[in-house]
Amino acid sequence: MELAGAVVAITGASAGIGRACAFAFARAGARLALVARRADRLQEIAAALPGTEVLVHAGDVSIAADVHAFVDAAVARFGRIDVLLNNAGFGYRGSVEATPDDAWRRMMDANFHGTVYGCQAAVPVMRRQGAGVIINVSSIVGHRSMPGGGAYAATKAAQISLTEALRVEVKDAGIAVCSVHPVGTTTEFGEVADRESGGRTAGPVGPQQTAGQVADAIVRCARHPRPEVHPHIASRALVVLNALSPAFVDWWTGRAARKSGRL
Repeated sequence: MELAGAVVAITGASAGIGRACAFAFARAGARLALVARRADRLQEIAAALPGTEVLVHAGDVSIAADVHAFVDAAVARFGRIDVLLNNAGFGYRGSVEATPDDAWRRMMDANFHGTVYGCQAAVPVMRRQGAGVIINVSSIVGHRSMPGGGAYAATKAAQISLTEALRVEVKDAGIAVCSVHPVGTTTEFGEVADRESGGRTAGPVGPQQTAGQVADAIVRCARHPRPEVHPHIASRALVVLNALSPAFVDWWTGRAARKSGRL
């Protein structure tokens, strides 16, 4: 896909990977539609991109009507959507046993249902166009969960299953559907997870990468869609190793979680 002049819609664009993607797609010449609950932060991004046409929309992806209103606003402004990046979400630290019901529900609503709503809103638009790319930001833990983070990982595993089914369903319509699987990323994600978990803090597990590195991988995926993208190349080895020897990965993840304070 040629990104110069393309319309890229990004959820959760006010911070972290979403914010980095806004700047990365702007550098590629795209027009942007940005949604998040914190509209003031979106306005700051728009102000920092004076040469880019930007639509700012306040909304909560856990509410279906908000997501559909965002897509409708983007189409009304630009006439089309070429790339939809379903990025919004948050995490929680805690064992499966100790994670409260409310945290499970809110994460599933934001991380998974928000992706569902985005896909359902964008697919009819892209069908009419005869082309489009949907990129769902999952996580490496969607393929292999870590102790102390099972609830978050479950939402990311659900995203992967959704992506796999949708990819086949819309292929003949000219729509590519991709999932991206970052490792730990240096954003405010960890601070939010600590706050959501009652102030419980934990160190990083495994390799870390920047939001900019993830954003660059996402831009490459938009240009040349692939079913799965692993911005940290070595993380693919974990997926393979888990398929070959889940017991070994159980041992490794348990050791890493204890070392980081997650257990």
